Amino acid sequence: MIDIDGSYGEGGGQLLRMAVALAAITGQGVRLHKVRAKRANPGLAPQHLAAVKAVAALCGAEAEGLQVKSQEIVFQPARLRGGEFQFDVGTAGSITLVLQAVLPVALMGPERLVMRITGGTDVRASPPLDYFRAVFLPLLSLMGARVSLHVERRGYYPRGGGEVRVEVEPGAGLQPLRLATRGALRAVGGIAHVSNLPAHIAARMALAAQQALPPVPAPQIEQQLLAWPQAIGPGGAIVLWAHWGQSVLGAAATAQRGVPAEQLGAEAGHALRADIESGATLDVHAADQMLVYCALADGPSHFTVRTLSSHARTTLWLIGHFLPVEFGVRQAGPLWRVDCRPRLK
Repeated sequence: MIDIDGSYGEGGGQLLRMAVALAAITGQGVRLHKVRAKRANPGLAPQHLAAVKAVAALCGAEAEGLQVKSQEIVFQPARLRGGEFQFDVGTAGSITLVLQAVLPVALMGPERLVMRITGGTDVRASPPLDYFRAVFLPLLSLMGARVSLHVERRGYYPRGGGEVRVEVEPGAGLQPLRLATRGALRAVGGIAHVSNLPAHIAARMALAAQQALPPVPAPQIEQQLLAWPQAIGPGGAIVLWAHWGQSVLGAAATAQRGVPAEQLGAEAGHALRADIESGATLDVHAADQMLVYCALADGPSHFTVRTLSSHARTTLWLIGHFLPVEFGVRQAGPLWRVDCRPRLK
């Protein structure tokens, strides 16, 4: 039984999700205490509970302490399995955060797996669905992962009701992610969408993003106006990407009541511009999400990032408790280079 201090480093929900995912993959039991102790509302929130229960379903785990506000859980996995699963995050709990927990488990499983997940598709403090679909999944495909995602319906805070269908085809293993240097940009694009809101909000987000981005190559940002049955309730987001070589950088902002559309578009645009101009091969958010896959790959991986987030540093610490892997992190000029060397098992 591995003992993990849930308040370590960033000490949030990502540490909890990654801990149970790694436990499921390795077959090692884990006890987490002080779960989200640094947060204003410590312990398990409904969306954290949904993620843990989803991982437990994929590995037949026995778990203790799975109640809202619980600050300690014990998670004892059994064998990974495929099949079809239905997960309801509840209200507007983030679908993409649940996917962060279950996807590495599904890729290490023995057979094809289909998940239908309901909840919030574009929720503050989590990756919007278009970032997951247009940035994260293409990066994962570079490692040979076969994952498809279909959006049945969008859902937003506070009602939720969004639904996605995800299919995962496990293969012989993950290939290393080797992104040492970056070539010229091929294209810059994005999607600004709103649901059950005036179309000018998406237009204002897109224009502000275009003004914040480099003029060459000219950004091509699609504007989408959604309504029932494509979406439940009002909401929206802007997701931007920059393609270079075979890879992609991304940035995003989620619509919030009281926050001007121009501010959201500019925020996403400036973030992507900073990554483009830095020369980094992964954006700040993708870097921390890809670490677990690099640790599971069949050989050494490496990438560069303009700054190493607290999420990434916490994930580096956590992975070492479960997997035989060595990470090297060093500053290389204005960038951070991350090397991952899985040791023979």
